[in-house]
Amino acid sequence: MEAIRSYKGRENNQKNQNNNEGGENIKRNLKARHMTMIAIGGSIGTGLFLATGASIQTAGPGGALIAYGAIGIMVYFLMTSLGEMATLMPISGSFSTYASRFVDPALGFALGWNYWFNWAVTLAVEIVASAIIMKFWFPEVPSIIWSALFLGLIFLLNALSVKSYGESEYWFALVKVVTIIVFIGVGVLTIFGILGGEFIGFKNFTLGDAPINGGLLSILSIFFIAGFSFQGTELVGIAAGESEDPEKNVPKAIRQVFWRILLFYIAAIAVIGLIIPYTSPDLLGGDVDNIGVSPFTLVFEKVGIAFAASVMNAVILTSVLSAGTSGLYASTRMLWAMARDGQAPKFLQNVNNRGIPMNALVMTTIIGGLAFLTSIFGDKVYTWLLNASGLTGFITWVGIAVSHYRFRKAYIAQGRDINDLKFRAKWFPIGPILAFAMCVFVILGQNYQAFLTSEIDWYGVAVSYIGLPIFLALWLGYKLVHKTKYVPLEECSFEDTSSK
Repeated sequence: MEAIRSYKGRENNQKNQNNNEGGENIKRNLKARHMTMIAIGGSIGTGLFLATGASIQTAGPGGALIAYGAIGIMVYFLMTSLGEMATLMPISGSFSTYASRFVDPALGFALGWNYWFNWAVTLAVEIVASAIIMKFWFPEVPSIIWSALFLGLIFLLNALSVKSYGESEYWFALVKVVTIIVFIGVGVLTIFGILGGEFIGFKNFTLGDAPINGGLLSILSIFFIAGFSFQGTELVGIAAGESEDPEKNVPKAIRQVFWRILLFYIAAIAVIGLIIPYTSPDLLGGDVDNIGVSPFTLVFEKVGIAFAASVMNAVILTSVLSAGTSGLYASTRMLWAMARDGQAPKFLQNVNNRGIPMNALVMTTIIGGLAFLTSIFGDKVYTWLLNASGLTGFITWVGIAVSHYRFRKAYIAQGRDINDLKFRAKWFPIGPILAFAMCVFVILGQNYQAFLTSEIDWYGVAVSYIGLPIFLALWLGYKLVHKTKYVPLEECSFEDTSSK
């Protein structure tokens, strides 16, 4: 009870997250179009532009559609769960704060630090990727120069104002959206022989073992890749704390989730699978080291579009910069929120007169920079850091599902009417329960192959699952030190901390 009262006391510091508090609090300057593009752009990245080729090659076009469709449904449920909570309580701490309020402050602490760590390491990944991409045009320029320039640009976009972040993400996401729409249009014309001079039809869906290659196990094997591709959709929950009208803008952004999944992933995978045989070895080559064999590039080249590789290279660069900018934004706000709640050093909660938590921003940039340096001086350290962060997105999604289940139960237990919620997640409790089960399944089964050999691949197990014991150590460590308890449903706080 003492831990709960202490936590509730800290909540009172959250009431003034509005424009009138200037140098002490963040500002609500994200407009509806910013929120929509943050929601859309969050799930469009190299996972779509590069990894889909390998997924189709592994499981066949039909298997890839099933895997991405199943994960897409899971993500839709997760985002509606997050949307219900974020519309009522638009807080920059988002799922970390929700877990602390509705489950246990120790869970919120672990979720917050894991999420921050994930994006700090991801920042390093993106600046490494940006340097590799630039070598496509400038092979003689040292990679560290490009990495330093892009890290500076990403920092600057976050340091100017939250509006500058919103604008940059809006245009980054718009480039990706236009590219995908053009790709799907070109692909459909190619399938029916209007472009490319050859009627393709559905023959590649019946080639060899297609539409599904390898059966159920092959589909399950790409669940982790599909889930990783969708990570970033939860950014809208973080951005809700700085939305100028969260009751209107958050639901609007969340409702985009289903359609973007349907259009951007399912349609794009269908086009790739129909045009390029799943047996093509080129599908395995899509990564930042070889943009020329991105499945998008292969389709554009098939219809004779000049400079297809250069165009896709530029698009993927914007995708990388978008991920880096959003990652730095999200991790900075999470660190600031934890400092505000007493779960991180106090100096990190300072905010300048532009509404930017500069200390948290500088700290996150430094950690991301140090992680980048390990890729130069110690590949093994960098690999372990990367793998340690790999599960964090799925752990975050588990936290969202559990928090929403408890949120709704507490809402009813306190005699509140769910019809009063400005945005209500459909299919409760099926949605959060299904999302929880699927996330746990993916977490535990991401490297099941390591257990199928005559001798267990313990190194592979350690590399794949290192993020899990780190999360549990944070959770249990905080719980033991602060002696926190699960928050009773009747004592969960629904205090509205949105801008008045």
